Amino acid sequence: MTAEPLSPKKAQPKKPCRPQAARRKRLLAHIGEGVAVIPAATEKMRNRDTPYPYRFDSDFWYLTAFPEPDAALVLADGRSILFCREKDAAKEVWEGFRYGPEAAKEVFGFDAAFPFSSLEAQLPQLLADRSALWHSLGQDAESDARIIRALNAVRGMCRTGKRPPARIHDVRQTLDAMRLIKDAAELVLMQEAADIAAAGHLRAMRACRPGKFEHELEAELIYEFRRRGAAGHAYAPIVAGGGNACVLHYVENDKRLPDAGLVLIDAGCEVRGYAADISRTFPVNGRFSAVQKDCYEIVLAAQAAAVAAIRPGAGFDAPHVAAARILTQGMVDLRLLSGTVDGLVESGAYQRFYMHRTGHWLGLDVHDAGDYKQGETWVPLAPGMTLTVEPGLYIRPAADVPEHLHNLGIRIEDDVVVTKRGCRVYTRAPKTVAEIEAAMQSGRAGAT
Repeated sequence: MTAEPLSPKKAQPKKPCRPQAARRKRLLAHIGEGVAVIPAATEKMRNRDTPYPYRFDSDFWYLTAFPEPDAALVLADGRSILFCREKDAAKEVWEGFRYGPEAAKEVFGFDAAFPFSSLEAQLPQLLADRSALWHSLGQDAESDARIIRALNAVRGMCRTGKRPPARIHDVRQTLDAMRLIKDAAELVLMQEAADIAAAGHLRAMRACRPGKFEHELEAELIYEFRRRGAAGHAYAPIVAGGGNACVLHYVENDKRLPDAGLVLIDAGCEVRGYAADISRTFPVNGRFSAVQKDCYEIVLAAQAAAVAAIRPGAGFDAPHVAAARILTQGMVDLRLLSGTVDGLVESGAYQRFYMHRTGHWLGLDVHDAGDYKQGETWVPLAPGMTLTVEPGLYIRPAADVPEHLHNLGIRIEDDVVVTKRGCRVYTRAPKTVAEIEAAMQSGRAGAT
């Protein structure tokens, strides 16, 4: 297939990326007299001569906002140096606009930029006599091989007095810590992604009807994401009707929705690399049954307790502990479990019906960078951290499970940013029973 030539409007460079320049400056201060080499992602082939849609490496993007493959960032001596593809008018006709080193240096605020084809030759000099090398060894075989060749080349210069770095550090550990606290520019993009994702969930609710297929709701989501300017979904959407919702990462999305059942949608979009991650569960026919409502209210209460537990200084595990207690009490009330809440939580018995954690970090990756524990201690929450809150209840058929609860799967997930005094939920899709039923009825009314 051929790509249409890029229009002049698309070829206009963007404004300088100040947040990325500030992040590079922080990393340069951290590595001191060392050198850091951060490669871009490489293009991957889907089949034969057709590539997968290109998605940049998150660390590289965090430091550069440079969107092209075949690139690398080198940080040394207080300078940021980009290696990227050269301008090529013939290839631009087929593949689209390329910045080239000269424009990339100006637009993205690098101290220097060179053709990517010169990286191999320049690396030995860039590595020579540095105190340490900072690199993500093991992430990309081609980049690792390039680094090894350069290190061996420096070792071959020993008679001239050149020495290779004495230490090699995994730069991801430092970048993970940096990425854990979002700056103002990141929070703006994450709010935009959340708003678009919420609109997609609302559209799916309004479009839902008995007799439709899961993939029809998936199509509604993706349409709304793209219509509002998102790059697409941030991960494979989960649209799970009935018992399919009890499969945590169900992605087939090809079954007919059960008329009197629930449908669980876990889907988020991506805006300039930043992900939203929302889950909603609602009745296919637009009205919760009494049993469905009872179960849903348990999960909703668990989420409220988890959100209330999020504040600066609390451990990352605090929301999970709060949610697990509410869910366990609910399981006792539903006669799924018997015993004391304390005993059932301590023994982990609740995990039969709630087998995952209550959240994860969120950002450039949907399961974002950052440690969850420091030794045996959960990482303390701090302002600027962004995470999901997603308790669930998954009841598979079994001899000891009341039949009216069989195949009920419910998850409610929102995205949260830690603030100075607590937290802020910044995803706004309908969530209460009343809000969901009203949204679904408005969709039906609009269709008549």
